[in-house]
Amino acid sequence: MAAKKPENMAFEAALNELDAIVNELESGDIPLEDALKKFERGIALARSSQQKLTQAEQRVEILLQADDEAPLTDFEPSHDE
Repeated sequence: MAAKKPENMAFEAALNELDAIVNELESGDIPLEDALKKFERGIALARSSQQKLTQAEQRVEILLQADDEAPLTDFEPSHDE
């Protein structure tokens, strides 16, 4: 079964997979080529997770704005990170 793209995974699933990858890499019991592939996957998972966290923080900031008179607007995540 092919691994899901990190951007299509739930935050928690990505974090769990990243944790498993870190444990495997720390064990040192895998061949170099496999370690490089897992490292690359881990970087993709970490970047995707960071982007999801940033988007969640932005949504919280919007919700906590003190201006009750401000017009409501749709949240549009930035894709420049």
